[in-house]
Amino acid sequence: MNSELIWVLSMLVGAILLFITNKVRMDVVALLIIILFVLSGTLTLPQALAGFSDPNVILIAALFVVGEGLVRTGIAYQVGDALVKVAGSSETRMLVLLMVAVATLGAVMSSTGVVAIFIPVVLSVANRMGIPAGRLMMPLGFAGLISGMMTLVATPPNMVVNSELMRHDIQGFGFFGFTPMGVIILGMGILYMLLMRNRLVREGEEGKGKQMGRSTMRDLIRDYRLAGRARRLAIRPDSPLIGQTLDELQLRARFGANVIGMERWRKFRRVMVSVTGVTEFQAKDVLLIDMSDPEVDVREFCSEARLEPMILRGEYFSDQAREVGMAEVSLIPGSRLLGKSIREVTFRSRYGLSVVGIRRDGEALTGKLVDEALQMGDTLLVVGNWSLIRQLQTHHRDFLLLGLPAEVDEMAPARSQAIHALIALGVMIVLMVTDPVPNVIAALIACLLMGKFRCIDLESAYKSIHWPTLILIVGMLPFALALQQTGGVDLIVGALISAVGEMGPSVMLASLFALCAVIGLFISNTATAVLMAPIALGTAHQMGVSPYPFAMTIAIAASAAFMTPVSSPVNTLVLGPGNYKFMDFVRIGVPFTLLVMVVSVIAIPWFFPF
Repeated sequence: MNSELIWVLSMLVGAILLFITNKVRMDVVALLIIILFVLSGTLTLPQALAGFSDPNVILIAALFVVGEGLVRTGIAYQVGDALVKVAGSSETRMLVLLMVAVATLGAVMSSTGVVAIFIPVVLSVANRMGIPAGRLMMPLGFAGLISGMMTLVATPPNMVVNSELMRHDIQGFGFFGFTPMGVIILGMGILYMLLMRNRLVREGEEGKGKQMGRSTMRDLIRDYRLAGRARRLAIRPDSPLIGQTLDELQLRARFGANVIGMERWRKFRRVMVSVTGVTEFQAKDVLLIDMSDPEVDVREFCSEARLEPMILRGEYFSDQAREVGMAEVSLIPGSRLLGKSIREVTFRSRYGLSVVGIRRDGEALTGKLVDEALQMGDTLLVVGNWSLIRQLQTHHRDFLLLGLPAEVDEMAPARSQAIHALIALGVMIVLMVTDPVPNVIAALIACLLMGKFRCIDLESAYKSIHWPTLILIVGMLPFALALQQTGGVDLIVGALISAVGEMGPSVMLASLFALCAVIGLFISNTATAVLMAPIALGTAHQMGVSPYPFAMTIAIAASAAFMTPVSSPVNTLVLGPGNYKFMDFVRIGVPFTLLVMVVSVIAIPWFFPF
């Protein structure tokens, strides 16, 4: 083992330790890897930065944009509503249709995004059926993971493995090359969940669901005791508020007055504008205020601030639902918000939204919520601009966007363009299947069509791209090249062949699957695929067999992150809403992962002979 290989392996171990401890963001670790490779001379600058020119990085970014187009046009939410109508009151039918719908949607858009969209749907269905949400939440998460096995573009690991094939001058998989295996595992997953659903909730939780339909804004107003707190107040010309910012005035700290939104005169009409800490108030502005402190005398507040009460139609700004939205968010394990108050985390400054309610142990808290220390299991009600509420779906590290009221269906900013979004999606799929152009070009064409048809605007397109994922891929790709140049791949392949090579290719597939699944417990499935793909192809070459079953095994194993709630963001999303514990995933996920391994070892050689 040469010194260069020792250095590369040391960097790899260090990166894995940083991923496990999560003290440094994964994308930051990836950038550090690039810098260290160049400074140490292990790779040249073009080699270390080659990931930025990898077509798959552009393809993944384009698919984020296409997925956002499906959300903005309301297609994803319409699928959820159709699911509820077809399933009726049958839990079995609901479970089957839910897993099929999620796996199908996840085949062409982010599985994390699909699961986030369906969580409020599942919560609503569970409430209506009177069953614990846990009976459907884990099937939802498993379906999200299985969706990554459905098509070539379903998940980054598939594209990473495909790219490794082409880098070795081997023809890659087709768009539906993964589908046969995905369908088999989805069918097995549905049967497994139907058999195991009684074990998805602990004893004593059965029957805890409550009968109700999908929440509306009025339901949230009632549950969080917001009735009577709303005020619509106009700023008089002599008001001391004029020319001052919200941060300077400290209205919430002084009077318990939380400014939710503001109507301002523009071109002879009032329009709703978002309020931030630096927003300057003007004469004739109309403030939408939540008076959360019952001890404050509203008349005294209006007199001191020289505000004029205005007519308020609807309960708690429900008449302003097109501009002012509501949503519930739940704190997740490891959230940076735990133990801190709303004031300490500067929620409005960070997310542009106001927290107007907190529920703890099923009961709404009263009083000055701004100084209440947040605890695990708390549910927060946030109010503000719908677009900012939708952006909360990207903050999976701190909390989960738990529920959106029924009014959100009318708030899809490009709802009228739904048919055009489907056309753009259809064009992309046809181009990828028929292969007249590279996949990345097909995805970019779909992005341009989404923009042309106004399914998505430029700002939303850029915001939809999950940049940490792209940077992680870019930073991890040099590892594969470094391991090959320093002999690391040959060393690992040699060890594998010495250990199980004489037992045949099927045993080798099982060994690679198990190794990939174990590594995936500690680092992301994308990073796992980057590391394992060259090892799998090197093993196939040494054994003198086809590389396709080995590449497919790595792709399937990378997506089989069923064993712990932190193996994948999908699992983390359903942890809180399903009321699961860590060991629930171990208890249900480990046997299913073993089943997937056995089925993969048996079925993959049928479709891709050795």
